[in-house]
Amino acid sequence: MAMEMQPHPVMTPIKVYGADWCPMTERTVAHLEELAVPFEYIDIQDDPAARKWVMEQNDGKEKKPTVQIGERVIAEPSNEELDQILRAEGSLV
Repeated sequence: MAMEMQPHPVMTPIKVYGADWCPMTERTVAHLEELAVPFEYIDIQDDPAARKWVMEQNDGKEKKPTVQIGERVIAEPSNEELDQILRAEGSLV
């Protein structure tokens, strides 16, 4: 009997834009790591284009962290806000 291969669920891409020295960035990164949710971290202190993008998303303000989940962009989310969006995007059960 042949087993049918089930496709792996496609995770919504997650990017965290922040700074290594920022406590809120550290909290968000630690929370995602604790949930074992894959994400890409971009340090805006080392990436001028990423810094510019963050400011464009936040009315000229450099809000850290700014998190992009698929097409959604949220600035300085609480862990609860992050969980809610991750569930809605199918990245968290």
